[in-house]
Amino acid sequence: MPLPIKNLHTVDSSGPYIVEINADIPLRTATKSTPDDPLLVRANIYRPKSEGQFPVLVTYGPYGKDVPYVNFHPKSFSELNAAQKSAHSAWETPDPAFWTGNGYAVVRADERGCGQSPGRLDSMSRATSDGFYDVVEWAAEQPWSSGKVGLLGISYYAGSQWRVAARKPKGLAAMIPWEGMSDYYRDRVRHGGILSNTFITWWWNRQVVSNQYGLPGRAARNWGSDTLEGNLSTEELRANREDQTVDTATHRFRDEEYYMTKDFKLEDIEVPLLSVANWGGILLHLRGNIVGYMRAGSKFKYLRCITGRHDLPFYYDEEIKVQKSFLDAFLKGQDRDGWSMPGKMPPVDMCIRVGNPGYNDPPAELAAFPRRQENEWPIGRTIYKNFYLTRSNKGEISFETDPFTEETEITGHPLAHLIVSIEGSHDSSPSEMDMFLTIRHYGTNGQEIFYTGTTGEPVPVVKGWLRLSLRKTDETNPAHSKEIPYRNYFSVDVQQPLVGEKYPVDVEIWPTNVVVGKGHKLALEIASHDTQGSGLFEHNHPEDRPEPTLKGLNCIHVGGENQSYLRLPFIPEQ
Repeated sequence: MPLPIKNLHTVDSSGPYIVEINADIPLRTATKSTPDDPLLVRANIYRPKSEGQFPVLVTYGPYGKDVPYVNFHPKSFSELNAAQKSAHSAWETPDPAFWTGNGYAVVRADERGCGQSPGRLDSMSRATSDGFYDVVEWAAEQPWSSGKVGLLGISYYAGSQWRVAARKPKGLAAMIPWEGMSDYYRDRVRHGGILSNTFITWWWNRQVVSNQYGLPGRAARNWGSDTLEGNLSTEELRANREDQTVDTATHRFRDEEYYMTKDFKLEDIEVPLLSVANWGGILLHLRGNIVGYMRAGSKFKYLRCITGRHDLPFYYDEEIKVQKSFLDAFLKGQDRDGWSMPGKMPPVDMCIRVGNPGYNDPPAELAAFPRRQENEWPIGRTIYKNFYLTRSNKGEISFETDPFTEETEITGHPLAHLIVSIEGSHDSSPSEMDMFLTIRHYGTNGQEIFYTGTTGEPVPVVKGWLRLSLRKTDETNPAHSKEIPYRNYFSVDVQQPLVGEKYPVDVEIWPTNVVVGKGHKLALEIASHDTQGSGLFEHNHPEDRPEPTLKGLNCIHVGGENQSYLRLPFIPEQ
């Protein structure tokens, strides 16, 4: 039985800004998930007390508009920039106290089926972008709105920006996707065609289904408020959601409806764009932010590359200054730095990972890693050099360069061209090969130099993956290049490998930046499974990686006609 819909809207003007809780937002373009679907979502609105109309920052997601940051992640909140903390702070979203104090309204909406928003829970679906589209247009039409809407948020609240911006909702004037995937299949679900299941399971259970509309016990867990309209039974809750842990394992190819309904064209994005990528996000968002920047159709588009943990840099004073400068330019018409003036601002601004300041040490990283501006990505003066692999091996192997004779910057898109085969034995007959590639950096003392990963863990330089049966590339696609092979990952593209046959493959390695010191080495590690640095993002689903299919010897062939190599993007000094 659906819960009866009530008017839950309240207004509190007692604090420094006006707080509206549970404002109803009608969904005009969405379709009903059930005959009784009321087609609405609920949002909290934070706006200045002063008279006038204000540009609006909108977020739309499943984590709970009413779940305080301090409860969602107490340790992270304790480390947050004090100037970005308030009673209304929420995970990965702009802080209302700061932004209302600077002349913005903030709309934080619960996605359909989550928090206080009824409907079917189907995160990252077409229904999600339908709802987001309607919320953006609604925000642009309110009497307290200037008619201009900006998108600002981390991770989920960034990834959803790409999809909604491609649909061009009325009022959308600027977007800052901060560490947010732009390709659901390639960036998040299936790396090189291999299911990245452990993060999806952790994320779904901790952060999404834990906040489903109608789920009892949220208040008792300090996870926001219980559903104000009542609780649903376990059976009703299960029937009212699409389980992403099940769906991503079941659906393997991009030509299945599951993925096709989530697809869009980055080229359709036209609004001013500031894409922020983190060099340490080597298993989720990094690729999406850079490829999103490259392919977006925006006249004014900028790429900013940072380091550090996933949660904290968004709130650093220097990053808030950049966010505010960009949003002021396009939402208020106050362009102090030249974002809206062609050629005034360098399109690319990135930190350079040089030296060894350690990991998960923000002050040390900020002091050690300088920033530099460039006019394009990939960098125009890039020189690509091939490092040929020099010995045959089976199983997990590592190829090392000679020590570098001088300090050398590598920035851009590495690629591994490998000649591979699979071999069986008396007790195995493999029919697949999964390749897990890692580039590692070693100092003069032979110790590996690590960088800060998503949760503060030590990570290597970068990673890449490929399932051998999905090796087919589409050279007719405009996104295909020598450095970034484009694969459709369609069911019709499957090319089942045969035992003993050699296959040349180009393995996409995610974009990266590293300065290799004099006397340092790089290593290319090739394995058939996850290795150090994978953290929460492992690929070990038993149905996606069944042992009989993969049990065998994985061979990398080198020498003579077997020209396996690692191609690296060298950046000469200016």
